[in-house]
Amino acid sequence: MSKKKQQQINDAIAMQMEAAQEAGAMGYMARAMAMASLPHRDPGGDFYSRRNGAFELHVAASREGGGVPYGSLPRLLISWITTEAVREKTPELVLGASLSEFLGKLGITAAWGPRGSVTTFRSQLERLAGCSITAEYRTDEQTATESVKMIRASNLWWHPHTPEQSAMWQSTLTLSSDFFKELITRPVPIDLRALRALKRSPMALDIYIWLTHRMSYLSRDTRIPWEALQLQFGAGYPSTPQGLRNFKRAFRAALGKVQGVYQEARIGEEGAYLKLRPSRTHVPRISRPEDSGDKPGD
Repeated sequence: MSKKKQQQINDAIAMQMEAAQEAGAMGYMARAMAMASLPHRDPGGDFYSRRNGAFELHVAASREGGGVPYGSLPRLLISWITTEAVREKTPELVLGASLSEFLGKLGITAAWGPRGSVTTFRSQLERLAGCSITAEYRTDEQTATESVKMIRASNLWWHPHTPEQSAMWQSTLTLSSDFFKELITRPVPIDLRALRALKRSPMALDIYIWLTHRMSYLSRDTRIPWEALQLQFGAGYPSTPQGLRNFKRAFRAALGKVQGVYQEARIGEEGAYLKLRPSRTHVPRISRPEDSGDKPGD
């Protein structure tokens, strides 16, 4: 058995044996990320959108050629940002004295090179800091739109070529007031151990966050058309019969990884639908913010 597979099994066993809060692995994710996903690969432009029913997520670069964030790293970053904001109740977030130390918080080993984690991290953080997000809700009777810029200011004093070296000053991020308010009032509780176990698959991260949120309020069996799932998760897959088949193949593979860590999720297929059955959410309700008065949305 490979070390990677053995670690996945160990992670799953640990999550079964000890709840996230007891293990110190309680985390949070921005609610919009539970409803629609960022691109898995570079979309090659400055604008990106995803739809989940009446909800649409639009991501735009603030400058031409800036690009939008994609892949696993922005997802891990947004989770860390959300978790820190909820825990510390402040928009001023301290990242740490060294780049290696901060990457360790994300479960990533610092590696230099054109495709190393240091280069990728700096690129994705710049894209994340430079983009604005618009959440839109549309029905025949109602339209609601909210736009926010996630990061108001960033001060990174790390040495990129020597990631282990501590800088003279702490590196920080300052969240915009609107984004900070959204994070602390409506976060989605997650298990950070699950994110670390799934970090190599952006789609698996998206499915885990979505399922954890969805199962927290699902009260009856629900069927979701594969076409709707493709609109939500299928960035990069064309809206053609072959594109749908390829998406279903990729989704099933990613779902299998998610079920390895979230074994209570009861999911099946019925013809052209994915079927969700009411299941225990991956984070026990006693750990959720609404129990302390901070109620996230549905």
